[in-house]
Amino acid sequence: MGELPIAAVDRIIRKAGADRVSEDAAAALAEILEERGIEIGKQAVQLANHANRKTITDADIRLAVKGMH
Repeated sequence: MGELPIAAVDRIIRKAGADRVSEDAAAALAEILEERGIEIGKQAVQLANHANRKTITDADIRLAVKGMH
């Protein structure tokens, strides 16, 4: 299992409108979110490196997400 807490993922799904969420559904979304987060993080690292920075900024994250569409 990943590092994202199932309870937090369950809350995300409920905020999307679900009344009930199975533990398997929350675990599946947690896995997908973690994979996607790693992809975004890698892109953000490349952006920061290109700008000769070691610190990842919120702008790097947002640009990484936009660039992946």
